Amino acid sequence: MAIISAYTIIRGLALFHLALAVFFLKSPQTIADQNVVFILGEAMRLPTPREFSKPSPVTAIVAVLFAFLGLTDLTAVSLPEELADTYWGTQTPVRLSFLFILTGYTYLFKEGGLLASRGAAYTVNAGDYLKNSMVFTWGFLELSAWFWVFVTLRDERRQRGIRLLQKRKAEHALYN
Repeated sequence: MAIISAYTIIRGLALFHLALAVFFLKSPQTIADQNVVFILGEAMRLPTPREFSKPSPVTAIVAVLFAFLGLTDLTAVSLPEELADTYWGTQTPVRLSFLFILTGYTYLFKEGGLLASRGAAYTVNAGDYLKNSMVFTWGFLELSAWFWVFVTLRDERRQRGIRLLQKRKAEHALYN
């Protein structure tokens, strides 16, 4: 059994999203100046966007999205156990897939990346704005956290199955 339950990790992630929302609304530079953003950005040779130096309409909408994500996750983690197990059992792989694709795209299609377009025929795409250290760091950290949730959920489900099997064996032995 895990030391920290999956629902505790999810609550922590939801509170982290709410904290990110506050920082993106009030002081996005605080997030852009974090060491982990710098280190991962430099290690992956990704640029750091300058647009996060002061609050703007873009950082405000990012704040709203993080607040929405945090509040909905806090609500969903408060569901009864049977519903929460079903919800998070389906939600976690979807989030992992999305984050894996986003993080992989950010790294593989960056300028000079393994799958990047080159040459005179290159045109700027909307997805080019995703290829920066902020997006990569967020995707990588979220991917790591949701993988931890996924593994913990599977372990908790296995433990519940073992307990249910033992309970049924004990009931069967009692009636026979």
